[in-house]
Amino acid sequence: MPVQVSYPGVYIQEIPSGARTITGVSTSNTAIVDMFARGPVDTAVRISSFAEFSRVFGGLHPDSEGSYGVMQYFLNGGSTAWVVRVINGAQESSQVFQGGSPPQDTLRVSGRNAGEWGNNIQVGIDYITRNPQAGEFNLVIREVGERSGKMQVVNSEVYRNLTMNRTAPRYAVDVVNAASSLVTLSEADGGLGHPPLPTGGEVTDPGEVSDVSSADYVSLSGGDDGLPPGFNEIAGRPAEEGGIYALNRITPAVFNLMCLPAVANLDSGQMNQTYAAALTYCEQKRAFLIVDVPREHPAGRPLTTRAQMIDWMNANAGLRHPNSAVYFPRLEMPDPLKEFRPRNVAPSGTLAGIYARTDVARGVWKAPAGISANIQGANIVAKINDADNGPLNMQGINVLRTFPVYGNISWGARTLEGADLLASEWKYIPVRRIALYIEETLYQNLKWAVFEPNDEPLWAQIRLAVGAFMGNLYRQGAFQGTNAGGAYFVQCDSTTTTQLDIDSGIVNILVGFAPLKPAEFVVISLQQIAGQTV
Repeated sequence: MPVQVSYPGVYIQEIPSGARTITGVSTSNTAIVDMFARGPVDTAVRISSFAEFSRVFGGLHPDSEGSYGVMQYFLNGGSTAWVVRVINGAQESSQVFQGGSPPQDTLRVSGRNAGEWGNNIQVGIDYITRNPQAGEFNLVIREVGERSGKMQVVNSEVYRNLTMNRTAPRYAVDVVNAASSLVTLSEADGGLGHPPLPTGGEVTDPGEVSDVSSADYVSLSGGDDGLPPGFNEIAGRPAEEGGIYALNRITPAVFNLMCLPAVANLDSGQMNQTYAAALTYCEQKRAFLIVDVPREHPAGRPLTTRAQMIDWMNANAGLRHPNSAVYFPRLEMPDPLKEFRPRNVAPSGTLAGIYARTDVARGVWKAPAGISANIQGANIVAKINDADNGPLNMQGINVLRTFPVYGNISWGARTLEGADLLASEWKYIPVRRIALYIEETLYQNLKWAVFEPNDEPLWAQIRLAVGAFMGNLYRQGAFQGTNAGGAYFVQCDSTTTTQLDIDSGIVNILVGFAPLKPAEFVVISLQQIAGQTV
């Protein structure tokens, strides 16, 4: 704004440069949706390590394909996961304490969230408080579990000087529910007095919670993990923002990859229905879905041969989409829950980790395949040779293979629209993913242009900001071309935005780029030449 002059002298005004910096979004934040041992339900939680996953979601669970996928994701190079727990009929554990005379139900203690894990929670109560005559009590909560072959206290919480008086500052329900990661409290039918001593006697010292043999604690009961999730739990509740739609609430953060390991275990109808909903959602969010194949062919045999895989792919042609890829065969890994015997696992978590590792080392424009895309912590359930690889590759099916010296590696870089007969421009994974990366980055970073005056000054700012971003990608080696002019262009002027567009409040930006495509086939020509005589 111009300076308003009023007196003779020198005035200073700062003039904005008009430069806007565009910062690239993440490329490999991975959403994993499944049932887990514990944790918040239908809530996307940002997880940065398997240790953090174990604290929040309980670690590996024998019925949770996703828990093994999370483990493989971090083992293979992943750094950020958005984990969503879904449940199908799971019940929370609880225990009701009585108070008053005659005794009435007074306080209900329940597990923080549903699941069998809550049956390991124990509650102790004592009255060693600052004012026991006023009905104050201490609440001791502990979780026990087996560690190194013996039962130990693995979590504990102590809340002192609580009361059942709803108007008091230390009202038990408010205090505990606001702080506890193990339980929630609620008033039971009675709502009178304070809870008496639980069966077994009084906790003599609430600070001594490590004695597992103590009889002064009452266990919660009734917790149950329920059934494996189906379509409704994973992808059937958009209005409630449940399942995959819980990811709506992570805004402004984004996810780039999606893994649904449990879907491969569903029957064919539910599997296709779930993947169809997930693909629609990924398209809206500019994300990429890694599809898992089931353990068994519909005929009931293990899905391990080329013919079985092609037959399965033809039967599920609806999965073909530029934002998806499939890998064959499945993997097996030593299962810590079963004395490290092999367990057949879905490869999506493993591949998401390889995507993340490749993005960090080389960039999103590098195919997550080749000798650097080695698989950590798992083996391939079937050996695939060149004769099998060719027909699978032509169908857009990425193969996991074992090579001498290099070990187990990802040996394919095609999307599910990458079948030769489709002749899609989105044939290759890195081409599609860099396009999604550019789209999401510009979507997130051009909001400043909304409601700005729609004329050449705005267009020039947009050209400058987007051009700088695309130029930076070119200098990193993301595009083809020996010069910037042949690698990308940014157009935003009167030729893209007409007067009718201006009258309609529209500014049009045209961005083009020449993507790098992987050298899928290396052809060596060898010729014998005749020796020359002098």
